[in-house]
Amino acid sequence: QVQVVESGGGLVQAGGSLRLSCTVSGLAFDDYAMGWFRQTPGKEREGVSCITGGSGANTAYARSVEGRFTISRDNAKNTLYLQMNSLKPEDTAMYYCAAGSNRGYCPPLINSLGTWGQGTLVTVSS
Repeated sequence: QVQVVESGGGLVQAGGSLRLSCTVSGLAFDDYAMGWFRQTPGKEREGVSCITGGSGANTAYARSVEGRFTISRDNAKNTLYLQMNSLKPEDTAMYYCAAGSNRGYCPPLINSLGTWGQGTLVTVSS
């Protein structure tokens, strides 16, 4: 059974930084591409970033976060990270991670297993 646990969210002022973490169990973590998604009330969940499997050599970002967010992974810890800098109020959302392509491809930014964690809330004040 795949389990996903996100953490690291919080309240931060505009221009500040946060680092999100996502620990995954129940799958061969390093085989999978991984991704971050976010959702605000009344809107569909949107893709934020993904990283290829294995060494994580390739990454992709939504245009709205490119240059400000950095995705990374630590396969030894089965953990995915999202470093978020220069945060804006429009980054306020619940953030989720998910397992992507089981062949390690990124893009596409997908949730291949349909499993979501509880998410971690990021609130950016102006």
